Amino acid sequence: MSTDQTSTDQSSTTQASTDETREQDTMDTAETTSPGGPVVVTAAGAVRGVAGERASSWKGIRYAQPPTGARRWRAPVAAEPWEGCVDATAFGAAAPQKRVPAIDLGPDPVLDEDCLFLNVWRPEGGAESKPVMVWIHGGAYTYGSASQPLFDGTELAATGDVVVVTLNYRIGPLGFLDLSSFSDAEHVFDSNLALRDVLLALEWVRDNIAAFGGDAGRVTVFGESAGGGLVTTLLATPAAAGLFHAAIAESSPASSIYGRERARAVAERFLAAAQVAPDDLDAVRDLPVDTIVAAGAEVYNDVPSTIPGTLAFAPVVDGDLVPEHPITVLSEGRGHPVPLVIGTNRDEATLFKFMKSPLIPITRDSIERMFALMMEDNPGLVPPERDDVLAVYAGVREKVRGLDIATDIGFRMPAVWVASGHSRVAPTRLYRFDYATPMLRLMGIRAAHATELPYVWGDLHSQKKDPTFLLGGRRTGEALSARLLGRWTAFATTGVPGDDWPAYDENGRDTLVIGAEDRVVPDLDGRLRAGWGDAVLSFR
Repeated sequence: MSTDQTSTDQSSTTQASTDETREQDTMDTAETTSPGGPVVVTAAGAVRGVAGERASSWKGIRYAQPPTGARRWRAPVAAEPWEGCVDATAFGAAAPQKRVPAIDLGPDPVLDEDCLFLNVWRPEGGAESKPVMVWIHGGAYTYGSASQPLFDGTELAATGDVVVVTLNYRIGPLGFLDLSSFSDAEHVFDSNLALRDVLLALEWVRDNIAAFGGDAGRVTVFGESAGGGLVTTLLATPAAAGLFHAAIAESSPASSIYGRERARAVAERFLAAAQVAPDDLDAVRDLPVDTIVAAGAEVYNDVPSTIPGTLAFAPVVDGDLVPEHPITVLSEGRGHPVPLVIGTNRDEATLFKFMKSPLIPITRDSIERMFALMMEDNPGLVPPERDDVLAVYAGVREKVRGLDIATDIGFRMPAVWVASGHSRVAPTRLYRFDYATPMLRLMGIRAAHATELPYVWGDLHSQKKDPTFLLGGRRTGEALSARLLGRWTAFATTGVPGDDWPAYDENGRDTLVIGAEDRVVPDLDGRLRAGWGDAVLSFR
């Protein structure tokens, strides 16, 4: 990892320059129409975007006031109204984070605490009131941004005739560190900051998307990895009721959410890494951004290394915004009754091995320690029999067995638990993404975590030099992308992701296997369920 982190002073200077430019734009374009681009009037003020051949876009729309100074580690506050017409032609700042080569934040990205912006793509022509798809990016709750080139909404919007919204939320310790147990009369800290950011962005969509041609009554939230985890958390969050009407969760770590005791322990580790005394709350609020990011990176690596199977930063069961563990709510069929598509990739864990990430335990010792700690967390839980679990992986090379177990306990079984429970209250579809190009198979990565994303977003045509296609597979990939993009947008439009994909229920358990050709397999995970049993496994 590099340490190319924008400092607080540099960020403030950059933001001041940006604000000055926007103020000048406001004076130059006081009218609500402009020859420079399409203008839309939101509840807070007018925004001028960019007209494209297939879709118009508005980027860097502020949906919340800067979460800085006294607002650091507090719930977000809706953006204040502005006068005139604000330029919305460039992405807003990405949340502060360590820069990593695997995550392209776009050309010359600005990193700043003042990061709560969203982006809208509207296709030309078609229906006047279009379905809306709101994307929540992934990145282990610590990386990523809506500005990633992969998440350009042009193809998805234009091909699917949907309005696409992508949003930033606070990440790492600024978004997921729970300091609420340290609060006193003078220093108040809120929990689940990133989740509150997403909820505020969804409220913005509800109140403003009609001005962009979107139907506020047909909003689908979708996300991958950490974004998928936020989607499944939203399904179990009472405050999210009515803010979305369908959901797609790709590779959601649905069970990787923890209680306040574990959140307090992570906060104590963070304060120690930042060299701040727990009772020096003024110093906590005034920490330089660089220090927060550096301390967060230390804790990010330390927690899963010492407690295998856990994450340092994730949503918290705080007893308030998130009153119960989402995996419990969803597996018992008590989530918001909206249509759901949920699934995983066949070889999720190979990416974490390739990147030498500590997040997923793949060695025998770390896996066994994870289960021992999990049982300590759930003293009344009847664990699966060791022999029954190992029987699932009979014939699998020991070198690969750890990867398969990590994939199943981290992603596949939580998806099955969610699908089983949610299918009792709303139409639910379960999938497994199996496709891998010849190059990815040769590298041993196969259908790893996040490899479905280019197909969902339909950007293969712009990736002519993509190394994953060096040994072929592009034509098959383009056909797959057309199907997958079509399924996701059809689901957002009608609630049905294709007539050939039956709903999941606890009798047939039909599952779509997405590959070079799609096929429906009854009870694809029957062997897994037999081995792992019915107990919902998670840390608390």
